[in-house]
Amino acid sequence: MIQATIKPVIGISTGDLNGIGIECIVKTFADQRILEFCTPVVFASNKVINFYRKSFPEVNINFNSIKDLQKLNPRQLNVVNTWEEDVVINPGIVSEIGGKYAVTSLKAAVQALKEGKIHALVTAPIHKKNVQSAEFDFTGHTPFLQHVFEQKDVLMLMTADNMKVGLVTEHVPVSDVSKYITKDAILSKLRILRDSLKKDFGIDKPRIAVLGLNPHAGDDGLVGREEEEQIKPAIAEAKHRDLLVYGPYAADAFFARGSHEKFDAVLAMYHDQGLIPFKSLANGIGVNYTAGLPGIRTSPDHGTAFDIAGKDKADESSFREAIFVALDIYNKRMGYAEAHRNPLRKMSAAVLSNAVDERIEE
Repeated sequence: MIQATIKPVIGISTGDLNGIGIECIVKTFADQRILEFCTPVVFASNKVINFYRKSFPEVNINFNSIKDLQKLNPRQLNVVNTWEEDVVINPGIVSEIGGKYAVTSLKAAVQALKEGKIHALVTAPIHKKNVQSAEFDFTGHTPFLQHVFEQKDVLMLMTADNMKVGLVTEHVPVSDVSKYITKDAILSKLRILRDSLKKDFGIDKPRIAVLGLNPHAGDDGLVGREEEEQIKPAIAEAKHRDLLVYGPYAADAFFARGSHEKFDAVLAMYHDQGLIPFKSLANGIGVNYTAGLPGIRTSPDHGTAFDIAGKDKADESSFREAIFVALDIYNKRMGYAEAHRNPLRKMSAAVLSNAVDERIEE
């Protein structure tokens, strides 16, 4: 178990070896000022990191090669050699190898998080198809983490300085979405969202907006029945449980009118309903956070971007922000736990929670 008195140790999984994940990692930690806030450790191999370091000679970065987490250097990027064999890297090419080692890195990093050997985990993007195998039958990071941590439910929560958007359904075909929109599912997501906003983001009485599923939020049942039969009853029950929940709101105009600015978070019914406005308005620094886990996991809000991989075109802003959000949540959780052990120390907890609010300037 790591000591809480040292800088937070942030574990990092590589994502697909042929995507932009490692490029973003290298570019992020080339600015050594970030090491003032955390001790980063990548679960990969020296050869993989060296491949990308040499691919961008103008990016000056050194790293500390280790075989276990007992030899971390707090002043460098650390690389835990999770495999020793040579791996063929072809940036921009979807391959079985890229997926295989993405899973190898992810499993090692998640195990370290579960065992308390790292304070938080930041995952670089995977390609959902080439990671599939008998050992990894998941549609993405979120269901895998839910499985490993044995949680009944978790929430995919997209977060940025100007908005937070959670999802009832994630990577589900649009034709199947409606069958997952149930009162119980919505209530579960609302509970996780409320608890996360309080514990992970320091919002004492969060206000949550709920979107409808159908056009015009169903028009009182004329355009679909989900609002009348599932969503409205869920909102009513949530209010009965003292959650500050409002809606359902028609999704087409909600973000365009700036209505999201009146709430601490928004619960969308399906993936694109929430992520299209989020990515449009998050100014390129959105972060994906898995709420409802005992551990902390964030990731950038983009994918593998094979079309620009290896071309020195990847923007590391979202990955860097994922590091800072993980640190923010870690500090908020520490402050929350301290405040609830002794409410009189709430002011000190608030000071702690703001420890990394000042971002590294571009």
